[in-house]
Amino acid sequence: MKWSGHEPFAALLALVLLVPGCSGGSGVFGGPSSTTPVPDAAAAPPPPAPSLNDKFAGFFAGASQKSPQPVANAQADVDCPFIDIRQGASTLTIPPPPPDGSNEAMALKYQGIFVRAARECAVVAGQMVMKVGVQGRIIVGPAGGPGAVEVPLRIAVVSALTQGSKTVATRLIRIPVTVGNNDGTDFTHIEEGLSFPLPSSALLASYIVYIGFDPIGAAEEDKMKQRPTPASKPKPKPKPTAPTG
Repeated sequence: MKWSGHEPFAALLALVLLVPGCSGGSGVFGGPSSTTPVPDAAAAPPPPAPSLNDKFAGFFAGASQKSPQPVANAQADVDCPFIDIRQGASTLTIPPPPPDGSNEAMALKYQGIFVRAARECAVVAGQMVMKVGVQGRIIVGPAGGPGAVEVPLRIAVVSALTQGSKTVATRLIRIPVTVGNNDGTDFTHIEEGLSFPLPSSALLASYIVYIGFDPIGAAEEDKMKQRPTPASKPKPKPKPTAPTG
């Protein structure tokens, strides 16, 4: 597996701002790291700051108790599509704003935001296999409090060509989050096995992995599940044959 070392400017800027602790000596999640004092600073220069790729790689190692396993029989030296937050899908509001816009702020129970994201790629038998990690936070609004929240996360691989965009692969993931107090709660999800046929290098360069909140897609999915299954038509009975002879 190989991390792609290139990010589009907008995504790179967003992720650098979202990933805390980008200064030297910080841990993967922005916390202080322990270092051994050096008596002579001139003789021993300080260690280099961890790169953005190092922070992304650490995401998968420490984001959850069940660390993802490496993909078996994976092809090495694979370029990963860029990752970005879908425009207009960076914030989740529960409940959504009232239709007339009245008391919008006071009606807010919870607000969801993204904190950081990462992706990793491998090629197996002509298929690009991805795992995408997302960390976010649920903030409690004026009308909210401790309770259960379902976060509708959409991950979509899109081919963004000049003649138009095309969805290559997409998944809607529902993440249950328990909010224990009014200080808010973090959530983490790692989606594995997102796969699609490996395109040519030129076409792969146009691929983007978008993440975003998709409450509309979740509501439509719920409606589809609630629709009654149409009853099957009874088979016509065979007509009796006339006796011969």
